[in-house]
Amino acid sequence: MIKQQLSQSLQQKLSPLQIQQIKMLELNSLEIEERIRQELEENPALEEGGDWQENVDDQGDSNEEFDSAQDFSSDDLSLGDYYSDDDDIPDYKFHENNYSKDVPKEQFFYSEPESFHQHSLGQLALRHLSERETKICEYIIGNIDDDGYLRRDLSSISDDLLFNATVDVSVEELEKLLTVVQDLDPAGIGARDLQECLLLQIKKKTKTEIREIAQNILENYFDDFTRKHYDKIKKGLDLSDDILKQAIKEITLLNPKPGNLWSDEMETKLSQVVPDFIVEDANGELVLHMNNEEIPELRVSKEYSDMFKEYANNKKNQSQEVKETVFFVKQKLDSAKWFIDAIKQRQGTLKNVMLAIMELQHDFFLSGDESDLRPMILKDISELCGYDISTISRVSNSKYVQTNFGIYSLKYFFSESLQNESGEEVSTREIKAILKDCIDDEDKSAPLTDEKLVILLKQKGYEVARRTVAKYREQMEIPVARLRKEL
Repeated sequence: MIKQQLSQSLQQKLSPLQIQQIKMLELNSLEIEERIRQELEENPALEEGGDWQENVDDQGDSNEEFDSAQDFSSDDLSLGDYYSDDDDIPDYKFHENNYSKDVPKEQFFYSEPESFHQHSLGQLALRHLSERETKICEYIIGNIDDDGYLRRDLSSISDDLLFNATVDVSVEELEKLLTVVQDLDPAGIGARDLQECLLLQIKKKTKTEIREIAQNILENYFDDFTRKHYDKIKKGLDLSDDILKQAIKEITLLNPKPGNLWSDEMETKLSQVVPDFIVEDANGELVLHMNNEEIPELRVSKEYSDMFKEYANNKKNQSQEVKETVFFVKQKLDSAKWFIDAIKQRQGTLKNVMLAIMELQHDFFLSGDESDLRPMILKDISELCGYDISTISRVSNSKYVQTNFGIYSLKYFFSESLQNESGEEVSTREIKAILKDCIDDEDKSAPLTDEKLVILLKQKGYEVARRTVAKYREQMEIPVARLRKEL
């Protein structure tokens, strides 16, 4: 039975301006610089220079018509989170402006690196190939993935070339031209599986007795090698432990993902980290600096402000064109004032969140010792500085802090907690560090199973389940005991 009824509900909503303000929290130093440059280009009422506070207050107090010029009520969005204006902060010395003269500032340079595929095509151009052969090789290179592998079978590539490029090529000819591609640098590209990838690399190396043994292992005992069945390899090739160990070391020096050489280089060049904060240890006192050097001071344009005052004081007999001009100027002034306030609020929010993290992780910032990290979750920072949890999440996302011990992502400082046998809360990061130490110190000829690691942790005062040990081990990308075995 269908019924129709009326109900009332109360919802908080955010205007598009408030949504933009919240999104600004997610931006890191480089992104906020770009956002400011964009706003300066788009809004003639916003300009660089002057004192923010003095300028904004003067504009706001001197003219009551600086109230919002737009009504966004029809476009309001449902409230996902909200701001809190709690200004209580821990008692730390704080430099709100740019770097102090004593703070070293690293220079970061950005360039667009050559991609893996561009590098391969560049080498191909140096080969003595016909136009047809070059076209086919280029198509093969285009099908190589970022790891450096050709995952598609040659018959599918043959069909593609026929239907998409009207090039009729047999699988046999493709096989021949694939060897041309596989001869390019880095060694191993164009391989169709891991075995072929490693063989392509070992064959390019200068021949030695150990490398010939390594090649034999890859060609004839690959499955035994991957399963670490070393006894079968020793027996089959009649090798001593020492010779087998040298051959296996030679294989482990090969790159299972040759395309990653370029991926890693591009990631390094394109993802240079510029810290948003700098925390110094000044004789036991923590000092926070905001990285504002590239963020310009902003002010509302005096020219536009004077223009609006002139129009506003002369309202009589204004034409429609003049009224439209007045409205345009007012819009731009309101937008400039809002943007300046939003930048100030963003900086204040970032400052308060970072200071809260410094308070909870005070010992770590002084020592740099991972064991000094306290268990800390978003809720802890939220309760300390008065912001919503989602606001803390936005601030900690893609932000970095430079310390005396290196540069850390803010997310690094957040971790869950467990209790030790004394009932004290310890960070899961501390347990992971101990777990890693246990694995590093194990006898590699008989690696510790997860069950044995549980026993070791218990002896050290940490009651951890086997599945938890397995989870932490996987998070640290440490393989199971069988795959850690060495001769």
